[in-house]
Amino acid sequence: MIFFSTLTEALDDLRRRGFTADFDLHPNRLSYSARQMELHPDDFEIVEVYRFEGATNPGDSEVLYAIEGKDGLKGVLVNAYGAYSDNVSTEMLAKLGVRHD
Repeated sequence: MIFFSTLTEALDDLRRRGFTADFDLHPNRLSYSARQMELHPDDFEIVEVYRFEGATNPGDSEVLYAIEGKDGLKGVLVNAYGAYSDNVSTEMLAKLGVRHD
């Protein structure tokens, strides 16, 4: 696994590797406004996850997902986690859950 010091470093690396779409999180789907498309939990896989925690401010805690759609579209989702995370459906919560194998 690659380790990054900042969210910006991780985003730059993922963009270089083709993760160019910027996804928005909704309770039961992701959206990509440039193509006016939606991805439901069965429509995509999370291929990489990076967490960033602010040293002094809990509001700086974010998670970065590298996502690949079944159609091959690759993009990123940046979201807060913990107390500041968005409300999502049970299906999205399960999909976005980080697994430690």
